[in-house]
Amino acid sequence: MSADPKTFQFNLDPAKRPRNVVLEERWYPGIQTAVLDASSSRMFDPIEGIRAVVIHATAGSSSAGAASVILAKKASFHWLVPDEDEEQHGKFVWATCHEARAAWHVRNDKSHPDIWEGRKRINHYSLGIEIVNQAVSSDSYSPWQIAATAQIVRYCWEKYPNLRHVVSHAKLDPKRRSDPGTHFPWNDFRDLVLKGQDDQVETLVAAAKPIHASSAAEVPCCMVA
Repeated sequence: MSADPKTFQFNLDPAKRPRNVVLEERWYPGIQTAVLDASSSRMFDPIEGIRAVVIHATAGSSSAGAASVILAKKASFHWLVPDEDEEQHGKFVWATCHEARAAWHVRNDKSHPDIWEGRKRINHYSLGIEIVNQAVSSDSYSPWQIAATAQIVRYCWEKYPNLRHVVSHAKLDPKRRSDPGTHFPWNDFRDLVLKGQDDQVETLVAAAKPIHASSAAEVPCCMVA
């Protein structure tokens, strides 16, 4: 039986926050200033107000395609995890929006009672992670993508004292979205976030596919009305 991404969520115990998490990230070229026009000032405190991390899939095959919507001022997200056919895969994730700003990665009218008592305008109290994946079962997530996404969440868990929820885009917008998809290994991802086992991460990185030339640009899934 396939997993249902509309149920994907787990919560973080503040008593078990990790320490000294290292996140290998680089700003996507040309986006650090451009994203200021594709994001907003937060309604809540940029540290104390962060309550959730939302996991997305781009529905495309390249980081360039995902980044293009930010450059076009249509949508935004805080991190982008490269595909196995891109040279950055296995090395670092892309930073694509200032953490202190509200990225446009979920529609503002969306909420869920499991996430901070159902408050709306979730972009203002969340962080968004996009993983380059076509969001179809034939496009599997690489082990490194899962490990890298887990590492971003652990970095956030350490940094933001009130962060509690890790949730799929599909759970927040079930009529429109299914990402990160039924093929996303949510249980393995959750275990990597909660346990943070270095030996697991090293095994996953070693299993990553070889690097090839980047593929054509695609447009990611998350458009904000």
